[in-house]
Amino acid sequence: MADKFEHRKHTATLHAHLPDGLPAVGVSIEARQKTHRFMFGCGGFEALNLWEGKNAVPADSKDRAFIEDRLEKAFAINNYATLPFYLGAYEPEEGQTDEDRMRLAAQWYSDRGVRMKGHPLCWHTACADWLMKYSDEEIIQRISGRIKREVKAFKGSIDIWDVINEVVIMPIFDKYDNALTRACKKLGRVGLVKEAFASAKEANPCALLILNDFNVSSSYEDLIDACLQAGVPIDAIGIQSHQHQGYWGEEKILEVLDRFSRFGLPIHFTENTIISGELMPAFIDDLNDWQTALWPSTPEGEERQARELSKMYEILFAHPLVQAITFWDSADGGWLNAPSGLLRADNSLKPAYIALNEKINGQWRTNERLAADAAGKIRFRGFLGDYEAKAENGLSGAFSLDKREEIELFLS
Repeated sequence: MADKFEHRKHTATLHAHLPDGLPAVGVSIEARQKTHRFMFGCGGFEALNLWEGKNAVPADSKDRAFIEDRLEKAFAINNYATLPFYLGAYEPEEGQTDEDRMRLAAQWYSDRGVRMKGHPLCWHTACADWLMKYSDEEIIQRISGRIKREVKAFKGSIDIWDVINEVVIMPIFDKYDNALTRACKKLGRVGLVKEAFASAKEANPCALLILNDFNVSSSYEDLIDACLQAGVPIDAIGIQSHQHQGYWGEEKILEVLDRFSRFGLPIHFTENTIISGELMPAFIDDLNDWQTALWPSTPEGEERQARELSKMYEILFAHPLVQAITFWDSADGGWLNAPSGLLRADNSLKPAYIALNEKINGQWRTNERLAADAAGKIRFRGFLGDYEAKAENGLSGAFSLDKREEIELFLS
């Protein structure tokens, strides 16, 4: 039976070298995968709480130890973190940003080899109230300036961005007045998307820029189509799947993938939740309207969450256009106080965590013992990602398995 994950692998020839530069003839090497090229993600907001401005929370603080324990567990199975750039929180007063803490949080992830995404640069919800005092033209100017400022400031650290969020609903959003809905009405959906992407591209031409939405209807397809026709440099399509009212199921996931695959662009499942407690009532239209002080995880719900999440990841990892999956909450009690984490509120592991760990760090990871031939060459096939190599003679090295056919491996 064909391996449905074969497209996540590659075969290459390793040229193993000894410290003196000579071929590592006949040397036995154990190649162990350290991380995936595929981006398995998790919300990384809590890293901000390790700092108070430029000052770290004391190392002996129980709060710091608890946060670090949660993050270390979450990113033992994930290699990709989403950091929050909601304008209302990032710049609550005009000109006073949270850049210092964000840089320190980004460094925490960088030190651990975790890639990062900024989310979002432009969104009508969680927008800044101070923008409202400006005219429509001035709002657009300041939004553009904000995008350029953040993308340029974090270039080299954060090079993946959800540029603009939930545009389908943006111009008709009527729960409260906000600057982004005004801007979207002024420029139109495509006009605002084009302005936002142009600003991000100018600030960092090499950044990966994502259009993100929870609306997976034909309206989102139409928006993407119109934006591409207008020359918007969309690098990836972002799809949210907050499943507080129940698991989408294989049929819907495949149907959504089929429709959005027609654009030929990479697909990122950017915000995903499957809960482990009582489901949110089906009559709720806007998930934000369901507010409850107590929403417990249950043993039955945890087993259900593990089964459903495991199946969802299998479907997405098997699809050739999917490049990233982000599970939104590292622990229960996050967004909407839902039991939607991989960890319980006390940081203990849930069955969903164990199930994903078995796949990401087990079934979908390559660890093999190899032997170099008479020329020091090793034919190797494995999942794309970064590897460490340990030779029987005590030497070691590292290599990245990407799409190259020939890879140099230097042992020292």
